[in-house]
Amino acid sequence: MTMLLPAPTAPVRFRDLLGSEWIKTRSLRSTWWTIALTVLFVIGSSAVASLTDKGAGGGSGAPEFRPFDAYPPAGYWTLILVAGCAGALAVVSEYHSGLIRTTTAAVPARGSVVLAKAVVTAALWTAVGAFVSTGSFLVSRAALDGTGAAVSVSHPGVLRALVASALLAPVCALVGLGLGVLLRHAAATVVTAVFTLLMLPTMFSESARWSADVNHAMVPAAWKRLVQSWEPDPESLGYAATVPGSWIVYVLWPLTAVALAVIVVRRRDV
Repeated sequence: MTMLLPAPTAPVRFRDLLGSEWIKTRSLRSTWWTIALTVLFVIGSSAVASLTDKGAGGGSGAPEFRPFDAYPPAGYWTLILVAGCAGALAVVSEYHSGLIRTTTAAVPARGSVVLAKAVVTAALWTAVGAFVSTGSFLVSRAALDGTGAAVSVSHPGVLRALVASALLAPVCALVGLGLGVLLRHAAATVVTAVFTLLMLPTMFSESARWSADVNHAMVPAAWKRLVQSWEPDPESLGYAATVPGSWIVYVLWPLTAVALAVIVVRRRDV
């Protein structure tokens, strides 16, 4: 008598996980409404800031790159908030609905699932960040055209500010995703993301070395330094952040968040 054995199940390829996560993301209408409203608000903030500066006569004289015309903090604080919360909810929503159990049952390699979510989240919010950053610059340049303050991408400091503003969204989204995996509770994750990304940096000033070092290790402070067109005075009593240090902050925050998420999800039951 011949016994028929079930055919071995083929291992799930990582690109299949990416496709699955992309389907989950694009199937949520709220994702696209959130992105659309955020894009309009951030680029609109740039237009308002530039028109206000133009109306005040700030654009007269030699061309000068004013980073907070193209990249006003109010607009980009909103981008930080939305991207961080969206990254968190991309994970927490699955824990809340129970879909994560189905996912991990089909793919026991939980670390691969988290990495696939991280890649899709980073790709989506990099595209959003690039669109917003480029749109903000073009809108600001158009508003300041004819005043002498409109500058090109080749102007010193402009390209760095454009890239830093584009990468701000994926950095914050990945931090939120990592927090979502660690906490697995919607309210707690959102509050923690808002506190970590927006509220905590305001508690530390640059008046003392230790306080300045903590402040400079935060994402918003790193972004502000990268969009500045000037270099700090080495004789100043303030403790200014450096450009290389700010880029390192951009790398370490999402890398640490995703690494911790992978480690935790491998060791903890769903």
